[in-house]
Amino acid sequence: MKSLKEYVRSIPNFPEKGIVFRDITSVLQDKEGLQLAINSMQEVLKDIEFDVIVAPESRGFIFGMPIAYNLNKSFVPVRKKGKLPYETIEESYDLEYGSATIEIHKDAIQKGQKVVIIDDLIATGGTLEAIAKLVEKLGGDVKRICCLIDLPDLKGKQKLKKYDIKTVIEFEGE
Repeated sequence: MKSLKEYVRSIPNFPEKGIVFRDITSVLQDKEGLQLAINSMQEVLKDIEFDVIVAPESRGFIFGMPIAYNLNKSFVPVRKKGKLPYETIEESYDLEYGSATIEIHKDAIQKGQKVVIIDDLIATGGTLEAIAKLVEKLGGDVKRICCLIDLPDLKGKQKLKKYDIKTVIEFEGE
């Protein structure tokens, strides 16, 4: 079996010149790659207690939902502004190449709930920091941030240093 890192396709100059995009679709389309990714992410959650998984659209959903199901946890989606049907709170943040606003239902997290945030990767940390702020505004306790991939050159982990962060693979300087 290949290593998990070997399943990730690297696409140079996407979405703009100078950026190497780490494409997880190559992981997802291979049944062994997908199982390895989900199992590896679940493995980094085995040592903590938590109540709920929170994940952003769309790639966070891909990993967060099956992990929530497998571990018998609830799942809370975080979506782009205007996509959730009930009352929400929002947080704006900067991306590597732009800005965005995300929302969560205002009743999605109960005060004191222990939360794990799951996404496909950590780049600059903006999305994950915004999600953590939303969880904390609702009274949740972020116990861990778990991502498949870390891009350490973009210093996202440094931005999120107050949180317990676990990743499965990294692409440093590659």
